[in-house]
Amino acid sequence: MKRILIPAGGAVLATGLLAAGLAGTAQANNDVASDAMAKNAAAAKAIASFWADNNGAALKAAKESNVWDKTDVTKLQSKGGYSADTKAGSTAPIGQEKKTSAKVQNVNMPKTIGKVFFVNGKGEKKWCSATSIQSKYRNLVVTAGHCVYDVKANSDVMDKWVFVPGYYQGKSPFGIYVGKQAFTHYDFDVYEDFDRDYAFVTVYNGVKLGGGTAKKVSKAEFEKYEGLKEAKDVEITRAEFRACRLDPTSTEACWVKRGSKAEPTGPDFPGAEVAKIEVSEDRYKAARAGKGNGRKFGEPVEEHVTYREAWTYLQNQKKDAKKYPGTVKLDRRGNSTITHFFVQQWYKPGSDTKFYKTVFTIIENAATDAGRLGDVVGGQGFAWNQPTGKYVRVFGYPAAPHPDGHKNYTGITPKWCYGKTTKKLVGDAAKKIQEHVALKCAMTEGADGGPWLFKYSNAKRLGYVNGVTSTFNDQDGNKRVDYISSPYFDGETNTVYKAAANVWSGKII
Repeated sequence: MKRILIPAGGAVLATGLLAAGLAGTAQANNDVASDAMAKNAAAAKAIASFWADNNGAALKAAKESNVWDKTDVTKLQSKGGYSADTKAGSTAPIGQEKKTSAKVQNVNMPKTIGKVFFVNGKGEKKWCSATSIQSKYRNLVVTAGHCVYDVKANSDVMDKWVFVPGYYQGKSPFGIYVGKQAFTHYDFDVYEDFDRDYAFVTVYNGVKLGGGTAKKVSKAEFEKYEGLKEAKDVEITRAEFRACRLDPTSTEACWVKRGSKAEPTGPDFPGAEVAKIEVSEDRYKAARAGKGNGRKFGEPVEEHVTYREAWTYLQNQKKDAKKYPGTVKLDRRGNSTITHFFVQQWYKPGSDTKFYKTVFTIIENAATDAGRLGDVVGGQGFAWNQPTGKYVRVFGYPAAPHPDGHKNYTGITPKWCYGKTTKKLVGDAAKKIQEHVALKCAMTEGADGGPWLFKYSNAKRLGYVNGVTSTFNDQDGNKRVDYISSPYFDGETNTVYKAAANVWSGKII
């Protein structure tokens, strides 16, 4: 068992998550550190919508975790036998609390596995592998610590963190489960100690988004509604436009997109046509104050985007401010926005002018409660201080190419490896690892966070989580991953697990 030691005099260098930990909200109790994620149901619902909107577009856009680059795929060194800090123990999987004598015959993927999605400190959408695990309130997920805490950005927990069991190409068949509170070992939270690269996350009840009833509403109702909604611009004829009066409180706002030959004029010009045009924030404020040619068109529209999308917009704005007039807010924690401002502008009638109406629609009853995670997909058991050199089955969603560029996996479907773990603990000086167990397996990144299941029952699809994939290694030096490793789960791991397994999370809806 390894412990982080403080040098004489008590001074330590604040590196990695230490700086964030000292200034952040992490609460440590002996070996346990915990951090809040989605703090309330409203915030959790917004996170679920972020990932589910537009038919799971954000889920599809996410890429595999890339904590390790090609130079990090190194060779492990043997460190000797394990040293159990307490007696070996285990907690039974959900539904298997009582022993059974049923025999195992078939091989099946566990229903409990899936992907965790999050936005990292750079604003990038990423994912890792994970599984549901037994807990008092059936609301717990286990994954790698680096899939919860942003070690690359030296910041705190990942933003917009969710677990999607059974994920497949943008679909969430069992619902989206938003993280509420993250638990890990204090040494990982503060010192980035990868011998403690594991995390347990309590999640709210799942949310299923989709279906529902479409209802046309006024613009004011549309702006107030916090659920799924859509504003759609529909082209209409000149006659239809003339019959439609521009009224921001109506269910349909009519407007004009001017052609290149249309000339600006005032509202009293005979046959003047009003258009909605996007302008800068300064011009919008001037129009709101009654200055200049034009009046404001509704309230500003705030678009939530990734850091990269906001940064790209800002670069385009420097080249063409008229085409990209929005106000940009850059935020590396995933809260970047582009705010768009619109005014009414009158033009002399032009033959190249197009007419539109904006139809405001909300989707009622689109979000439903999917229930507790463990009730829906079950939960694996948990085991600690188990002997090494035992058979385990490892699951995950590998996607990254090997160091030589060869790409075996897509990350679309889960894969598995099976075999005996190394009898001796292994380490990696480059990663400051001293107490990992290893398994011969060629899975690549994307599989990180995936469970190592001890005594896995293929018939029941259940076993005991006795590790999570942490690193990817090349033992024979051919630039291909051939071994993966996991922290050794000891009594201190069990202490973190127990702290998380007894915390209630509640519903979003």
